[in-house]
Amino acid sequence: MQDVIVIEAGLQERNYWRDLWRYRELFYVLAWRDLSVRYKQTIIGAAWAVIRPFLTMVVFTVIFGRIAGLPSDGTAPYPLMVFAGMLPWTFFSTSLTEAAGSLIGNSNLISKVYFPRMIVPTATVVVAFADFLITFAIFLVMMVWYQFAPGWQILALPAFIVLAFAASIGPGLWITALNVKYRDFRYVIPFMIQLGLYVSPVGFSSNVVSPQWRLLYSLNPVVGVIDGFRWCLLGGQGGLYLPGLAISVVVAVIFLWFGINRFRKTEKSFADLI
Repeated sequence: MQDVIVIEAGLQERNYWRDLWRYRELFYVLAWRDLSVRYKQTIIGAAWAVIRPFLTMVVFTVIFGRIAGLPSDGTAPYPLMVFAGMLPWTFFSTSLTEAAGSLIGNSNLISKVYFPRMIVPTATVVVAFADFLITFAIFLVMMVWYQFAPGWQILALPAFIVLAFAASIGPGLWITALNVKYRDFRYVIPFMIQLGLYVSPVGFSSNVVSPQWRLLYSLNPVVGVIDGFRWCLLGGQGGLYLPGLAISVVVAVIFLWFGINRFRKTEKSFADLI
């Protein structure tokens, strides 16, 4: 006998987190729909998830590696170092971009039925993770090409993937709530993503940052995620700056709490604003 989910309004506040589990099938439906729409009736389809980070890697390798002459992490080839940084960054930027317009894109659903609205933006993060898996497969091919194998540190990769989720969901929920209330905020998001690409250690190693600024630089939670990915995938060649990682983790958790808190406070007005 299958479980029946009844969509109804007026559930008590204390049952909200229980509702997230009750409406998990809706989460699966939205995530699968977004995946199918993303790659249906497109010319290059899933290849776009590879082309974008690959071209960015080429540009950063030429600018930072060849022209600026910045060092890589340990003995890792510079293209591998850049692509290892592109993996979490692409996941983070795609999550923010897709989550920002998710509620507006589902306005008909939001205004007609009750369900925890947090399901909608978090479902887009799953779609971004699908792109991440495709890009990660290409990274493995590159490692074979360069004959570069990671060390035991790769066992810690799942922990940094969880950290990447936390660093993405928190700001994503906050930006989603802002975009519903202030529609012109969607024009600010691409600028924020572009700026974040250059202030985060995507095209260069965090080791080039002066030690006196390293802790301050780690206030960007993406820094700890990128450094962690490189430490895992490049065999720990560049080492791991533990004080900076701790700060990035704390900031990511704070952003996650803040994003959930702000989203919950404005959630009841979404139907009216949309």
